Amino acid sequence: MLATSSDFKGNAKRALKNAPLQDSMRGTRALFPAKRAAAVAGLPEFEQLRDIGRDIKNHTLANLDFYLETWERNVLNAGGHVHWASTAEDARKAVLDICKRVGARTVTKGKSMISEELAINDHLEAHGITPVETDLGEYILQIRNEPPSHIIAPATHLSRADWEESFRKIHTDLPADRVFAERKDIMTEARTLLREKFLAADVGITGANFLIAETGSSVIVTNEGNGDLTQTLPRVHIVLASIEKVVPTLEDATNMLRLLARSATGQDMSVYTTFSTGARRPGDLDGPEEYHVVVVDNGRSAMIGSEFQDMLRCIRCAACMNHCPVYQIVGGQSYGWVYPGPMGSVLTPMLIGVDQAGQLPNASTFCGKCESVCPVKIPLPKLMRHWREREFERHLQPIAARTNLAVWAWVAQRPSLYRFATRAAAKALALLGRSKGSLSYVPLAGGWTAGRDLPVPEGDTFFARYAKQQRGEA
Repeated sequence: MLATSSDFKGNAKRALKNAPLQDSMRGTRALFPAKRAAAVAGLPEFEQLRDIGRDIKNHTLANLDFYLETWERNVLNAGGHVHWASTAEDARKAVLDICKRVGARTVTKGKSMISEELAINDHLEAHGITPVETDLGEYILQIRNEPPSHIIAPATHLSRADWEESFRKIHTDLPADRVFAERKDIMTEARTLLREKFLAADVGITGANFLIAETGSSVIVTNEGNGDLTQTLPRVHIVLASIEKVVPTLEDATNMLRLLARSATGQDMSVYTTFSTGARRPGDLDGPEEYHVVVVDNGRSAMIGSEFQDMLRCIRCAACMNHCPVYQIVGGQSYGWVYPGPMGSVLTPMLIGVDQAGQLPNASTFCGKCESVCPVKIPLPKLMRHWREREFERHLQPIAARTNLAVWAWVAQRPSLYRFATRAAAKALALLGRSKGSLSYVPLAGGWTAGRDLPVPEGDTFFARYAKQQRGEA
Protein backbone atom coordinates (compact mmCIF):
# COMPACT_ATOMS: atom_id res chain seq x y z
CA MET A 1 0.00 0.00 0.00
CA LEU A 2 1.45 3.35 -1.10
CA ALA A 3 1.58 5.70 1.88
CA THR A 4 0.05 9.16 1.43
CA SER A 5 0.38 10.16 5.09
CA SER A 6 2.62 13.07 4.12
CA ASP A 7 -0.42 14.66 2.45
CA PHE A 8 -2.80 14.21 5.37
CA LYS A 9 -3.97 17.82 5.10
CA GLY A 10 -4.84 17.36 1.43
CA ASN A 11 -6.53 14.04 2.16
CA ALA A 12 -8.56 15.61 4.95
CA LYS A 13 -9.69 18.54 2.80
CA ARG A 14 -10.90 16.12 0.11
CA ALA A 15 -12.69 14.04 2.74
CA LEU A 16 -14.50 17.08 4.13
CA LYS A 17 -15.81 17.87 0.63
CA ASN A 18 -16.86 14.27 -0.02
CA ALA A 19 -20.62 14.35 0.67
CA PRO A 20 -21.21 10.55 0.47
CA LEU A 21 -18.32 9.95 2.87
CA GLN A 22 -19.68 12.53 5.29
CA ASP A 23 -23.11 10.87 5.15
CA SER A 24 -21.56 7.49 5.94
CA MET A 25 -19.48 8.90 8.80
CA ARG A 26 -22.52 10.60 10.31
CA GLY A 27 -24.38 7.31 10.19
CA THR A 28 -21.77 5.48 12.28
CA ARG A 29 -20.41 8.31 14.44
CA ALA A 30 -22.43 7.47 17.55
CA LEU A 31 -22.80 3.73 16.95
CA PHE A 32 -19.58 2.32 18.40
CA PRO A 33 -19.33 4.73 21.37
CA ALA A 34 -22.91 3.94 22.41
CA LYS A 35 -22.32 0.19 22.21
CA ARG A 36 -19.09 0.44 24.17
CA ALA A 37 -20.72 2.57 26.86
CA ALA A 38 -23.52 0.02 27.29
CA ALA A 39 -21.07 -2.87 27.50
CA VAL A 40 -18.88 -1.08 30.04
CA ALA A 41 -21.92 -0.18 32.16
CA GLY A 42 -22.78 -3.87 32.34
CA LEU A 43 -19.37 -4.84 33.76
CA PRO A 44 -18.74 -3.14 37.13
CA GLU A 45 -15.11 -4.32 37.23
CA PHE A 46 -14.24 -2.89 33.82
CA GLU A 47 -11.86 -0.22 35.16
CA GLN A 48 -10.08 -2.81 37.27
CA LEU A 49 -9.87 -5.03 34.18
CA ARG A 50 -8.21 -2.16 32.27
CA ASP A 51 -5.51 -2.03 34.94
CA ILE A 52 -5.06 -5.79 34.67
CA GLY A 53 -4.79 -5.58 30.88
CA ARG A 54 -2.21 -2.77 31.09
CA ASP A 55 -0.16 -4.72 33.63
CA ILE A 56 -0.26 -7.94 31.57
CA LYS A 57 1.05 -6.12 28.53
CA ASN A 58 3.69 -4.20 30.49
CA HIS A 59 4.95 -7.39 32.12
CA THR A 60 5.07 -9.19 28.78
CA LEU A 61 6.95 -6.37 27.06
CA ALA A 62 9.46 -6.26 29.91
CA ASN A 63 10.12 -9.98 29.36
CA LEU A 64 9.33 -10.21 25.65
CA ASP A 65 12.32 -12.35 24.68
CA PHE A 66 11.46 -14.96 27.32
CA TYR A 67 7.79 -15.23 26.34
CA LEU A 68 8.50 -15.34 22.61
CA GLU A 69 11.01 -18.15 23.14
CA THR A 70 8.55 -20.01 25.37
CA TRP A 71 5.79 -19.58 22.80
CA GLU A 72 8.05 -20.79 19.96
CA ARG A 73 9.05 -23.89 21.90
CA ASN A 74 5.40 -24.79 22.49
CA VAL A 75 4.47 -24.19 18.85
CA LEU A 76 7.22 -26.58 17.76
CA ASN A 77 6.13 -29.14 20.36
CA ALA A 78 2.62 -29.00 18.88
CA GLY A 79 3.95 -29.71 15.39
CA GLY A 80 3.85 -26.16 14.11
CA HIS A 81 6.48 -24.05 12.37
CA VAL A 82 7.73 -20.57 13.32
CA HIS A 83 9.26 -18.08 10.87
CA TRP A 84 10.94 -14.99 12.32
CA ALA A 85 10.73 -11.91 10.08
CA SER A 86 12.77 -8.83 10.94
CA THR A 87 11.34 -6.79 8.06
CA ALA A 88 8.23 -6.67 5.91
CA GLU A 89 10.23 -8.12 3.03
CA ASP A 90 11.30 -11.06 5.21
CA ALA A 91 7.66 -11.72 6.10
CA ARG A 92 6.50 -11.54 2.48
CA LYS A 93 9.25 -13.96 1.45
CA ALA A 94 8.32 -16.43 4.20
CA VAL A 95 4.65 -16.44 3.12
CA LEU A 96 5.51 -16.76 -0.57
CA ASP A 97 7.99 -19.57 0.05
CA ILE A 98 5.35 -21.60 1.89
CA CYS A 99 2.77 -20.99 -0.84
CA LYS A 100 5.20 -21.96 -3.60
CA ARG A 101 6.34 -25.11 -1.82
CA VAL A 102 2.79 -26.45 -1.57
CA GLY A 103 1.88 -25.31 -5.09
CA ALA A 104 -0.77 -22.86 -3.94
CA ARG A 105 -2.82 -21.09 -6.59
CA THR A 106 -5.55 -19.63 -4.36
CA VAL A 107 -5.19 -18.25 -0.84
CA THR A 108 -8.12 -17.32 1.38
CA LYS A 109 -7.54 -14.60 3.97
CA GLY A 110 -9.22 -13.73 7.20
CA LYS A 111 -9.17 -10.07 8.18
CA SER A 112 -5.64 -9.06 9.19
CA MET A 113 -4.22 -5.57 9.58
CA ILE A 114 -0.68 -6.95 9.68
CA SER A 115 -1.26 -8.39 6.20
CA GLU A 116 -2.20 -4.88 5.07
CA GLU A 117 1.00 -3.54 6.63
CA LEU A 118 3.01 -6.19 4.77
CA ALA A 119 1.11 -5.73 1.47
CA ILE A 120 0.71 -9.51 1.27
CA ASN A 121 -2.05 -9.39 -1.37
CA ASP A 122 0.02 -7.42 -3.85
CA HIS A 123 3.02 -9.67 -3.28
CA LEU A 124 1.05 -12.86 -3.87
CA GLU A 125 -0.64 -11.48 -6.98
CA ALA A 126 2.72 -10.43 -8.40
CA HIS A 127 3.78 -14.09 -8.20
CA GLY A 128 0.65 -15.57 -9.77
CA ILE A 129 -1.21 -16.48 -6.58
CA THR A 130 -4.77 -15.24 -6.09
CA PRO A 131 -5.63 -13.93 -2.60
CA VAL A 132 -9.32 -13.89 -1.66
CA GLU A 133 -10.50 -11.70 1.22
CA THR A 134 -13.24 -13.47 3.18
CA ASP A 135 -14.22 -10.80 5.69
CA LEU A 136 -17.23 -9.10 4.08
CA GLY A 137 -15.84 -5.58 4.47
CA GLU A 138 -12.42 -6.57 3.13
CA TYR A 139 -14.15 -8.53 0.34
CA ILE A 140 -15.93 -5.39 -0.83
CA LEU A 141 -12.74 -3.33 -0.57
CA GLN A 142 -10.82 -5.90 -2.60
CA ILE A 143 -13.43 -5.56 -5.34
CA ARG A 144 -13.07 -1.77 -5.18
CA ASN A 145 -9.26 -1.93 -4.89
CA GLU A 146 -9.38 0.33 -1.82
CA PRO A 147 -7.51 0.23 1.52
CA PRO A 148 -9.45 -0.19 4.78
CA SER A 149 -10.72 2.89 6.56
CA HIS A 150 -11.06 1.26 10.00
CA ILE A 151 -9.22 -1.57 11.72
CA ILE A 152 -12.31 -3.56 12.76
CA ALA A 153 -14.95 -2.26 10.33
CA PRO A 154 -12.83 -1.75 7.20
CA ALA A 155 -15.61 -0.57 4.88
CA THR A 156 -17.45 1.66 7.33
CA HIS A 157 -16.93 4.63 5.00
CA LEU A 158 -19.15 3.08 2.31
CA SER A 159 -22.90 3.40 1.96
CA ARG A 160 -25.21 0.44 1.26
CA ALA A 161 -25.48 1.68 -2.33
CA ASP A 162 -21.67 1.59 -2.62
CA TRP A 163 -21.66 -1.98 -1.36
CA GLU A 164 -24.31 -3.11 -3.82
CA GLU A 165 -22.66 -1.39 -6.79
CA SER A 166 -19.33 -3.04 -6.01
CA PHE A 167 -20.95 -6.38 -5.28
CA ARG A 168 -22.53 -6.57 -8.71
CA LYS A 169 -19.11 -6.23 -10.37
CA ILE A 170 -18.28 -9.76 -9.18
CA HIS A 171 -21.74 -11.32 -8.87
CA THR A 172 -22.63 -10.62 -12.50
CA ASP A 173 -25.40 -13.24 -12.68
CA LEU A 174 -27.64 -11.33 -10.28
CA PRO A 175 -30.94 -10.05 -11.77
CA ALA A 176 -30.93 -6.29 -12.31
CA ASP A 177 -34.12 -5.95 -10.26
CA ARG A 178 -32.66 -7.81 -7.26
CA VAL A 179 -32.69 -5.39 -4.32
CA PHE A 180 -30.39 -5.73 -1.33
CA ALA A 181 -32.41 -4.11 1.42
CA GLU A 182 -29.71 -4.58 4.04
CA ARG A 183 -26.06 -5.52 4.23
CA LYS A 184 -27.01 -8.94 5.58
CA ASP A 185 -28.60 -9.67 2.19
CA ILE A 186 -25.24 -8.95 0.57
CA MET A 187 -23.55 -11.19 3.13
CA THR A 188 -25.90 -14.06 2.33
CA GLU A 189 -25.14 -13.76 -1.38
CA ALA A 190 -21.39 -13.44 -0.73
CA ARG A 191 -21.35 -16.69 1.21
CA THR A 192 -22.44 -18.59 -1.90
CA LEU A 193 -19.36 -17.49 -3.83
CA LEU A 194 -16.98 -17.56 -0.89
CA ARG A 195 -17.84 -21.15 0.07
CA GLU A 196 -16.41 -22.24 -3.27
CA LYS A 197 -13.25 -20.23 -2.54
CA PHE A 198 -12.89 -21.75 0.92
CA LEU A 199 -13.10 -25.28 -0.49
CA ALA A 200 -10.72 -24.54 -3.36
CA ALA A 201 -8.04 -22.71 -1.37
CA ASP A 202 -4.67 -24.35 -0.90
CA VAL A 203 -3.56 -21.99 1.88
CA GLY A 204 -5.44 -19.94 4.46
CA ILE A 205 -3.93 -16.81 6.03
CA THR A 206 -5.22 -15.22 9.23
CA GLY A 207 -3.95 -12.66 11.66
CA ALA A 208 -3.78 -13.24 15.41
CA ASN A 209 -5.28 -11.16 18.18
CA PHE A 210 -3.06 -12.94 20.68
CA LEU A 211 -0.28 -15.55 20.83
CA ILE A 212 -0.28 -17.59 24.05
CA ALA A 213 3.18 -18.51 25.32
CA GLU A 214 1.89 -21.16 27.73
CA THR A 215 0.35 -23.31 24.97
CA GLY A 216 1.86 -22.10 21.70
CA SER A 217 -1.63 -21.15 20.52
CA SER A 218 -2.85 -18.31 18.32
CA VAL A 219 -6.22 -16.66 18.91
CA ILE A 220 -8.49 -14.87 16.45
CA VAL A 221 -11.86 -13.22 17.01
CA THR A 222 -14.45 -12.65 14.29
CA ASN A 223 -18.17 -12.10 13.95
CA GLU A 224 -18.65 -13.83 10.59
CA GLY A 225 -17.01 -17.22 11.04
CA ASN A 226 -14.76 -16.67 8.03
CA GLY A 227 -11.67 -16.97 10.22
CA ASP A 228 -12.57 -20.52 11.20
CA LEU A 229 -13.12 -21.60 7.59
CA THR A 230 -9.90 -19.90 6.51
CA GLN A 231 -7.79 -21.85 8.97
CA THR A 232 -9.50 -25.24 9.00
CA LEU A 233 -10.38 -26.02 5.35
CA PRO A 234 -7.10 -25.37 3.43
CA ARG A 235 -4.19 -27.79 3.69
CA VAL A 236 -1.95 -25.08 5.13
CA HIS A 237 -2.72 -22.41 7.72
CA ILE A 238 -0.40 -19.38 7.96
CA VAL A 239 -0.73 -17.01 10.90
CA LEU A 240 0.68 -13.49 10.58
CA ALA A 241 1.42 -11.83 13.91
CA SER A 242 3.62 -9.03 15.20
CA ILE A 243 5.93 -9.65 18.14
CA GLU A 244 3.86 -7.74 20.71
CA LYS A 245 0.82 -10.05 20.31
CA VAL A 246 2.22 -12.61 22.76
CA VAL A 247 0.72 -12.97 26.27
CA PRO A 248 1.98 -15.33 28.96
CA THR A 249 -0.99 -17.60 29.79
CA LEU A 250 -4.47 -18.71 28.81
CA GLU A 251 -5.84 -16.76 31.78
CA ASP A 252 -4.10 -13.61 30.54
CA ALA A 253 -5.60 -14.13 27.07
CA THR A 254 -9.05 -14.52 28.62
CA ASN A 255 -8.69 -11.24 30.49
CA MET A 256 -7.60 -9.49 27.30
CA LEU A 257 -10.55 -10.96 25.38
CA ARG A 258 -12.96 -9.55 27.97
CA LEU A 259 -11.50 -6.11 27.24
CA LEU A 260 -11.26 -6.50 23.47
CA ALA A 261 -14.85 -7.17 22.44
CA ARG A 262 -16.37 -4.64 24.83
CA SER A 263 -14.00 -1.92 23.66
CA ALA A 264 -14.30 -2.77 19.97
CA THR A 265 -17.93 -3.60 19.23
CA GLY A 266 -19.70 -3.42 22.58
CA GLN A 267 -20.11 -7.19 22.75
CA ASP A 268 -19.43 -9.29 25.84
CA MET A 269 -17.49 -11.59 23.52
CA SER A 270 -17.11 -11.80 19.75
CA VAL A 271 -19.33 -14.38 18.04
CA TYR A 272 -16.34 -16.55 17.14
CA THR A 273 -13.26 -16.82 19.35
CA THR A 274 -10.92 -19.46 17.98
CA PHE A 275 -7.77 -20.96 19.51
CA SER A 276 -5.39 -22.76 17.14
CA THR A 277 -2.60 -24.97 18.41
CA GLY A 278 -0.55 -26.73 15.76
CA ALA A 279 -1.66 -28.76 12.76
CA ARG A 280 -4.31 -31.48 12.60
CA ARG A 281 -3.53 -34.44 14.84
CA PRO A 282 -4.61 -38.06 14.41
CA GLY A 283 -8.25 -38.28 15.36
CA ASP A 284 -9.02 -34.58 14.67
CA LEU A 285 -12.07 -34.13 12.47
CA ASP A 286 -10.68 -31.12 10.65
CA GLY A 287 -7.78 -28.70 10.57
CA PRO A 288 -4.78 -27.97 8.36
CA GLU A 289 -2.00 -30.40 7.56
CA GLU A 290 0.56 -27.67 8.24
CA TYR A 291 0.49 -24.80 10.75
CA HIS A 292 2.93 -21.90 10.25
CA VAL A 293 3.32 -18.65 12.18
CA VAL A 294 5.22 -15.73 10.65
CA VAL A 295 6.27 -13.46 13.51
CA VAL A 296 6.92 -9.92 12.34
CA ASP A 297 9.11 -7.26 13.91
CA ASN A 298 9.21 -4.57 11.19
CA GLY A 299 10.47 -1.83 13.50
CA ARG A 300 8.67 -2.80 16.68
CA SER A 301 11.73 -3.94 18.63
CA ALA A 302 13.09 -0.41 18.24
CA MET A 303 10.16 0.78 20.35
CA ILE A 304 11.18 -1.40 23.30
CA GLY A 305 12.78 0.77 25.97
CA SER A 306 11.89 3.98 24.13
CA GLU A 307 9.29 6.60 24.98
CA PHE A 308 6.98 4.83 22.48
CA GLN A 309 7.00 1.39 24.17
CA ASP A 310 3.51 1.96 25.60
CA MET A 311 2.15 1.82 22.05
CA LEU A 312 3.02 -1.89 21.92
CA ARG A 313 0.24 -2.51 24.44
CA CYS A 314 -2.33 -1.83 21.72
CA ILE A 315 -4.81 -4.68 21.16
CA ARG A 316 -6.33 -3.18 17.98
CA CYS A 317 -9.83 -2.59 19.37
CA ALA A 318 -10.28 0.77 17.55
CA ALA A 319 -11.88 2.43 20.57
CA CYS A 320 -9.54 5.40 20.18
CA MET A 321 -10.64 6.13 16.61
CA ASN A 322 -14.30 5.44 17.40
CA HIS A 323 -14.17 8.31 19.90
CA CYS A 324 -11.77 10.64 18.06
CA PRO A 325 -13.40 13.87 16.78
CA VAL A 326 -10.82 14.15 13.99
CA TYR A 327 -11.23 10.58 12.73
CA GLN A 328 -15.03 10.88 12.91
CA ILE A 329 -14.91 13.80 10.47
CA VAL A 330 -12.20 12.86 7.97
CA GLY A 331 -12.42 9.04 8.01
CA GLY A 332 -9.65 6.48 8.08
CA GLN A 333 -8.37 6.73 4.51
CA SER A 334 -7.30 10.33 5.11
CA TYR A 335 -4.50 9.02 7.34
CA GLY A 336 -2.85 7.64 4.23
CA TRP A 337 -1.65 4.25 5.42
CA VAL A 338 -2.74 1.11 7.24
CA TYR A 339 -3.45 2.40 10.74
CA PRO A 340 -5.79 5.40 11.15
CA GLY A 341 -6.92 7.46 14.11
CA PRO A 342 -4.94 8.20 17.27
CA MET A 343 -3.24 4.79 17.39
CA GLY A 344 -2.14 5.23 13.78
CA SER A 345 -0.88 8.73 14.54
CA VAL A 346 1.57 7.14 16.99
CA LEU A 347 2.37 3.84 15.24
CA THR A 348 2.65 5.00 11.63
CA PRO A 349 5.58 7.43 12.15
CA MET A 350 7.49 4.59 13.80
CA LEU A 351 6.84 2.17 10.93
CA ILE A 352 7.27 4.44 7.88
CA GLY A 353 9.16 7.38 9.39
CA VAL A 354 8.20 10.70 10.92
CA ASP A 355 9.37 12.42 7.75
CA GLN A 356 6.54 10.63 5.91
CA ALA A 357 3.92 10.67 8.67
CA GLY A 358 4.74 13.78 10.68
CA GLN A 359 1.37 15.37 9.94
CA LEU A 360 -0.51 12.58 11.73
CA PRO A 361 0.54 13.39 15.34
CA ASN A 362 -0.59 16.95 14.61
CA ALA A 363 -4.05 15.74 13.55
CA SER A 364 -5.37 15.79 17.09
CA THR A 365 -7.35 18.14 19.30
CA PHE A 366 -5.66 16.55 22.34
CA CYS A 367 -9.08 16.24 23.96
CA GLY A 368 -7.80 13.06 25.66
CA LYS A 369 -10.82 10.93 24.80
CA CYS A 370 -8.63 8.32 23.10
CA GLU A 371 -6.65 7.71 26.28
CA SER A 372 -9.77 7.66 28.45
CA VAL A 373 -11.35 4.81 26.45
CA CYS A 374 -8.21 2.78 25.65
CA PRO A 375 -8.68 -0.64 27.28
CA VAL A 376 -4.98 -0.87 28.15
CA LYS A 377 -4.56 2.81 29.07
CA ILE A 378 -2.08 3.86 26.39
CA PRO A 379 -1.23 7.57 26.90
CA LEU A 380 -1.85 8.42 23.24
CA PRO A 381 -1.77 12.24 23.56
CA LYS A 382 1.59 12.07 25.34
CA LEU A 383 3.01 9.81 22.63
CA MET A 384 1.76 12.17 19.91
CA ARG A 385 3.50 15.02 21.70
CA HIS A 386 6.74 13.01 21.62
CA TRP A 387 6.40 12.72 17.84
CA ARG A 388 5.79 16.48 17.59
CA GLU A 389 9.00 17.00 19.52
CA ARG A 390 10.88 14.68 17.15
CA GLU A 391 9.41 16.51 14.17
CA PHE A 392 10.49 19.88 15.59
CA GLU A 393 13.99 18.63 16.46
CA ARG A 394 14.51 17.40 12.90
CA HIS A 395 13.24 20.65 11.36
CA LEU A 396 10.47 18.82 9.51
CA GLN A 397 7.81 21.45 10.16
CA PRO A 398 7.18 24.18 7.57
CA ILE A 399 9.44 27.18 8.02
CA ALA A 400 6.45 29.44 8.69
CA ALA A 401 5.28 27.24 11.57
CA ARG A 402 8.75 27.10 13.08
CA THR A 403 9.18 30.87 12.76
CA ASN A 404 5.81 31.58 14.35
CA LEU A 405 6.57 29.23 17.24
CA ALA A 406 9.94 30.87 17.76
CA VAL A 407 8.35 34.34 17.85
CA TRP A 408 5.64 33.14 20.24
CA ALA A 409 8.25 31.51 22.51
CA TRP A 410 10.34 34.69 22.56
CA VAL A 411 7.33 36.78 23.56
CA ALA A 412 6.03 34.20 26.08
CA GLN A 413 9.35 34.24 27.92
CA ARG A 414 8.85 37.97 28.64
CA PRO A 415 5.75 38.17 30.86
CA SER A 416 5.25 41.92 30.64
CA LEU A 417 5.49 41.88 26.85
CA TYR A 418 3.25 38.80 26.66
CA ARG A 419 0.52 40.44 28.78
CA PHE A 420 0.70 43.62 26.73
CA ALA A 421 0.57 41.72 23.42
CA THR A 422 -2.37 39.49 24.37
CA ARG A 423 -4.36 42.43 25.76
CA ALA A 424 -3.69 44.48 22.63
CA ALA A 425 -4.64 41.57 20.36
CA ALA A 426 -7.88 40.94 22.27
CA LYS A 427 -8.91 44.59 22.04
CA ALA A 428 -8.06 44.71 18.33
CA LEU A 429 -10.12 41.60 17.58
CA ALA A 430 -13.03 42.93 19.64
CA LEU A 431 -12.92 46.19 17.68
CA LEU A 432 -12.79 44.42 14.29
CA GLY A 433 -15.70 42.12 15.06
CA ARG A 434 -17.91 44.30 17.19
CA SER A 435 -20.68 44.51 14.58
CA LYS A 436 -21.13 40.74 14.03
CA GLY A 437 -19.74 39.23 17.21
CA SER A 438 -17.38 37.01 15.22
CA LEU A 439 -14.67 37.20 12.59
CA SER A 440 -14.65 35.26 9.33
CA TYR A 441 -11.04 36.19 8.58
CA VAL A 442 -8.08 36.95 10.83
CA PRO A 443 -4.63 37.88 9.47
CA LEU A 444 -2.09 35.09 10.01
CA ALA A 445 -4.90 32.72 11.10
CA GLY A 446 -6.43 31.83 7.75
CA GLY A 447 -6.10 28.11 8.47
CA TRP A 448 -8.48 28.52 11.38
CA THR A 449 -11.01 30.89 9.84
CA ALA A 450 -11.16 28.95 6.55
CA GLY A 451 -13.47 26.46 8.23
CA ARG A 452 -15.02 28.39 11.11
CA ASP A 453 -15.67 31.86 12.45
CA LEU A 454 -13.63 33.17 15.37
CA PRO A 455 -15.78 34.48 18.25
CA VAL A 456 -14.86 38.00 19.30
CA PRO A 457 -13.01 38.06 22.65
CA GLU A 458 -15.05 39.43 25.54
CA GLY A 459 -13.77 41.00 28.74
CA ASP A 460 -10.21 40.92 30.01
CA THR A 461 -7.48 38.43 29.21
CA PHE A 462 -6.94 35.43 31.48
CA PHE A 463 -3.92 37.05 33.15
CA ALA A 464 -5.89 40.20 33.92
CA ARG A 465 -8.86 38.26 35.33
CA TYR A 466 -6.56 36.05 37.41
CA ALA A 467 -4.76 39.08 38.84
CA LYS A 468 -8.08 40.67 39.81
CA GLN A 469 -9.20 37.45 41.46
CA GLN A 470 -6.00 37.27 43.47
CA ARG A 471 -6.59 40.84 44.63
CA GLY A 472 -10.18 39.98 45.53
CA GLU A 473 -11.61 42.28 42.87
CA ALA A 474 -13.32 39.62 40.70
